[in-house]
Parts: sequence; C-alpha cells; structure tokens
Amino acid sequence: MSEIDRAPEPEPSSMSGAVDAAAETAPIDLQSNSAPPSAPASAASLASVSPPLAAPPGKLSKPRKIEPINRAIVSERSRRFLRQHYPGISIHDWNDWKWQVRNRVRRLDMIEKVLTLTDDERASVEKRTGNLPIAITPYYLSLLSPDDPNQPLRRTHIPVGSEFIRHPGEDPDPLGEEHDMVVPGLVHRYPDRVLFLTTGFCSTYCRYCTRSRMVGETNGEYSFSVSQWEKAAQYIEAHPEVRDCLLSGGDPLSIGDDKLEWLLTRLRSIKHLEFIRIGTKIPVVMPQRITLKLTRMLKRFHPLYLSIHVTHPEELTPETVEAFGRLADAGLPLGSQTVLLKGINDDIEIMKPLMQGLLKARVKPYYIFQCDPVSGSAHFRTPVAKGIEIMKGLRGHTTGYAVPNFVIDAPGGGGKVELVPEVVVGRDGDDLLVENFEGGVYRYHDPGGTLGNTQNALRAAGIIGATTSSSSLSASSQDRSPAARPPETGSH
Repeated sequence: MSEIDRAPEPEPSSMSGAVDAAAETAPIDLQSNSAPPSAPASAASLASVSPPLAAPPGKLSKPRKIEPINRAIVSERSRRFLRQHYPGISIHDWNDWKWQVRNRVRRLDMIEKVLTLTDDERASVEKRTGNLPIAITPYYLSLLSPDDPNQPLRRTHIPVGSEFIRHPGEDPDPLGEEHDMVVPGLVHRYPDRVLFLTTGFCSTYCRYCTRSRMVGETNGEYSFSVSQWEKAAQYIEAHPEVRDCLLSGGDPLSIGDDKLEWLLTRLRSIKHLEFIRIGTKIPVVMPQRITLKLTRMLKRFHPLYLSIHVTHPEELTPETVEAFGRLADAGLPLGSQTVLLKGINDDIEIMKPLMQGLLKARVKPYYIFQCDPVSGSAHFRTPVAKGIEIMKGLRGHTTGYAVPNFVIDAPGGGGKVELVPEVVVGRDGDDLLVENFEGGVYRYHDPGGTLGNTQNALRAAGIIGATTSSSSLSASSQDRSPAARPPETGSH
C-alpha cells in the first residue's frame, strides 16, 4: 500500500486540541475546555435546555444507539478514484466523514501521487506553511484534474507562485473584521446581526480565502475554544438588538455533532436571537459529513439557514446534490455564495448553468461576490464590470429564482454593497425611461418623480453616451409591447 493509501496521523498545525480521532475528529481547538460546560456562568438556566450528557442518577440509561455510517451514494467517478488510489479502503470508510478528515492530502509527496504538478505548483506547495495550509479531502481530490493545471477546481485549491505576491490595495484583513471584533471571534458590524467565528479549521482550503490570515493557524494569534464561544454568547445575550447570528470560520460543519449541538443550544437559549445561519463549504468538499444524524440534529434549531459556498458546475456532483437534498428535506433553507474568480467562473456560459444547477438542487442562488482583495489574490480578481456583465446575462435570460445578488464586501468594514446593471436610461417629463433585458427602452409614467434626471444631466454633459431619443419611443406609456421597441438612434 502506497503512502497515500495509509491514514496519516493528524498534523499538530491543523488538528491541535482536537478530541481523540477514534472517537471524534471534529477539528476544533478546545484547549482546556475539552467538553462543553454544563452550565455557563452567564446563563445558569441553560442547564435545563442543554442536552444531557448522561442519565440522571438512579435511573437506568437506555443503550446508546449506534449510528450507522452515512449510507449516501458513491458516484462511479469516486469508485474509480477509490480503486486507483485507495485500493485497501472500503466504501464504508470512504463514506465516513471522519475518515475523510483524517486522510486529507496535505503534503507534496501525497499530492504528487495523484496530480502531475507544474514546476510553479510544486515550488508553491513546498513553500506554503503556516496559515492557509494545503488540505484537500480525498473526495474533493477526486474532482481535480490529474494533468490539467488550468482546471478550475485545481486552480482554486493548488497554490501557485502568484499567491505569495502582495499587490496594492490588498490586505490580510481586507474586510476590517478585526476593527469590528467586539470579543474574540465575534464581529458586530451591522446593527442587528453578528458574525460568529467558530473555528479556524476547514477540511479543504480555498486559495482565495478571505480569512487566510487565521485559518489553519490553531496555535497562533487566532484560537478557538468553548470558553471563547461562551464569551461571544454572553455578548449576544447582553445586546438585545442582535436578531441574527452567522456562524462561520473556518467551517462550522467541521465541528463534531455534540459540540455543534451544544453551541446551537446555547444560542437558542438567547430569547432575542431570531435567526441562526451557518456558512459552509462542507457539502461541496466533503458531502459525507451531511449525515442523517447531523440533519436530524440541525432541524431542531429552526429557523436555521445554510449559506453554501459553491464555485463551479463541476462541484455539483451526485454526492453533493444528494447532500443538498438531505439538508433541504430537513427543512433547512439553502442559499449559495459564489466568489467571482478570474478564469474560473467569470463567464456567463459557466455561471448560468451553475446558478440553474443549484436551483435544481434546491439551493437558492444568493450572492455572487466580487473577490475580496485579500493579500495574494490578484490573480483571482476580475474587473467589477465583469460581474455586471454576468448579471446582465442572467437577468431576463433565466428564471428569477436563479438570479443572485452581485455584491462587493466593501474593504475596511463597509459591509456589502449591491451592484446592479444600469436599467434607468433617463427621464422625459413625467415618464421614466427604463431598459429591459433585451435592450429595449420603455416609458413608465411616473408623475412627480425625479429618478432619471441624473442620467439626463450626465448625458447632456457628455459623460455618458447617447441613448434612444424620446421621439422614437412609444408615445403611449401604456404601450410596452415588443413592437414598441424603437431603434436606438439620436440622443436624448
């Protein structure tokens, strides 16, 4: 059996403080708090809602039901990969998410048993240490092209030399999260919602990660523990204006069931907290994690939403689509977040089938993000105009449910800013002039309105180009049939 066929021991740099792998491989640093506290200091009443860890004294406990390994499908592609690279491993093991975590590919010699690397890739893999390490689950590795370094999934997970170059405008903390961090791991930027960073661990690391400064560095400046969780929960308790909490990291679904259940129970004990969201890529990089046990647990905490990070149609495998279905069947609303990446998905012929495929899998396309200017990401970033172009290619050309919002997360902590294609052409008296998805210009009677005056002024000043003349438009604001579309001649 080759080295890649063996299950290596977890490396201290990414698994420090994790519980014993034979029992629980949830990769979170628990420091001296290896078990969830039964009664947090700030919430003595929590003991009554926390799941009991043992039967009360004097009562016989029922034998613990042994949960079967997830009986999810295994695609033919995965089976071929398993036979070729892990011949001694059973389907049962392959479908065990804990096996997937323990056997993440993290070293050059392991990667080269599967992929033929370029000189640039090989040198970059050797150079990459510390934060944003290399880690790829065997399942996700099976999706990478062994011979094509330009394959989208390979480009987003195998480092190249460009990620070590810092360009103007880039920053290790591009969104200014440290500035708005009210207690360690809790960001309070928006009036009624908080970002709760639960862990620095991901089963698979994306090379454009906004939080590359902190992921994978469990023993450094950023540490995550149950005691830290409790401090964050106490802050939320003390701020009744907080209605919404987003769990992120790292990846919250990399945390083991018991500890994740404790955290969700703790948050649900806060009466004014109405919504809980989980940001995750786990269903895409390790769908084996979406077990029936997990979904049964999650559905107890409604309203609970999942925002899933999906990048490319090639990620919509039978395994991932089934994992989406299992979550949806548990009543969990699913939304997608897609980062716009140069040469990866910056094309309407890629983005449209991705959005449509997500919708078919019961995942609502939610956001397309302009790639954050994190240090070393220049080779992934597109001009903002490319995102506008893609939005124009989606609006009106596919079902509205498949059209996400295109946003920039404003650098320095400005929050999300939505960017939309310009549809207001100008104004003609009481008529607002608007452009539809086919480029036709239509009148909407809008007495007393002022919207469109800015476009008229800019056009008069020659700052923006000419558009359809008012005389060539339909004389009736009621006539909006396709036949009323005028040729684009003259200037307004």
